[in-house]
Amino acid sequence: MVIVGGSFEVDPDQREEFVASRHESMKKSRSEPGCLEYTVAADPIDPGRVVLFERWVDQAALDTHIAGIRQAGPQAGGVAPKSASILVYDIAGERSLGG
Repeated sequence: MVIVGGSFEVDPDQREEFVASRHESMKKSRSEPGCLEYTVAADPIDPGRVVLFERWVDQAALDTHIAGIRQAGPQAGGVAPKSASILVYDIAGERSLGG
């Protein structure tokens, strides 16, 4: 499993527009083979922060997703983030927190 986690810094006055502008890409990503989770959501504490969380079955599925994004090119319009920090985590296993 591969997890992608990160955050975007946005103008607090544009945060809701930023998140809303990602709804279609979230729906598309969630329908892609190998996507287990794909969420872009407003941080409930920091009004200028948006959180990204993705889970993919493997690196190949993530690579296919990224290739599709690059092929599509930049989106016209919408709110651009001030900055972004996105990291990829390779996961060897998982277990339930509850035991």
